Amino acid sequence: MIRKKVTVVGAGFVGASTAMALAQQNLTDVVLTDIIEGMPQGKALDIREAGPLIGSDAEVIGTNNYVDTQGSDIVVITAGLPRKPGMSRDDLLNTNAKIVGGVTDEIFKHSPDAIFINVTNPLDAMAQIIFSKTKLPRSRVMGMAGCLDSTRMRTFISMELGISVENIHAFVLGGHGDTMVPLPRYATVSGVPITELMSEEQINRISDRTRKGGGEIVKLLGTGSAFYAPAASVCEMVEAILLDKKKILPCCVHLEGEYGVDGLFVGVPVILGAGGMEKVWELNLTDSEQAELKASADAVQELVDILGI
Repeated sequence: MIRKKVTVVGAGFVGASTAMALAQQNLTDVVLTDIIEGMPQGKALDIREAGPLIGSDAEVIGTNNYVDTQGSDIVVITAGLPRKPGMSRDDLLNTNAKIVGGVTDEIFKHSPDAIFINVTNPLDAMAQIIFSKTKLPRSRVMGMAGCLDSTRMRTFISMELGISVENIHAFVLGGHGDTMVPLPRYATVSGVPITELMSEEQINRISDRTRKGGGEIVKLLGTGSAFYAPAASVCEMVEAILLDKKKILPCCVHLEGEYGVDGLFVGVPVILGAGGMEKVWELNLTDSEQAELKASADAVQELVDILGI
């Protein structure tokens, strides 16, 4: 059997954590690439040497040469500068746009049939760059954000109620920023909406913490931003695609009229399978929720307009 191949671009904290998490899944071989000589090679070898302990036969290689990424089934882009305390994701816009654009040009030469998953911030706008440069079908370009934002909300619900995370499901829509839209009506504990289990004050507190979840970690770390939960979020998406699971996950995708948004990457629930994003899953939103989603999409549009794409 020919093993699948996933390339992770950027061997920093997010990229290396993603490569390790992918190796632990034992579903695919992994290529970790970066412009810094020796760093991807060293981290890849370290991960490979963990193989006997984690029960993984995944081949993990590090490289500075895009030729080694040839024929990737999935490409995960994490390359770019992380946030520093006091910075918003949007402050990274122009610098990371140049990085992501350059990476996309190089990777696409060697893997034109790949599915692209963007992680670099500002996530929605960077996905738009990849989509614009590759001209791929919208099913094959997406961003990771929704899985991360939703797992943060699930975590906070678990902490508030003192129950297992396994019982909790949640959806967070919109752009990956301060305007994201947690949906308490669709957050459930063993099928029961949290609106029946919590006070309005508790729900508002959890929703607010979800929106600021990334910034909370940036502030605590002092340097850098989150990497473990983003890596795990990427792996959930990769697994759904490689195993053709038809799993409903919140992801940043190019909308074409769904939810009243057209021509823009915004986080919504989708069905992920072997074809990538196979269907947008449209929820019935209240007027208030729809207005919040529109405001979030408008914030993404502002960034796209600045980039001129």
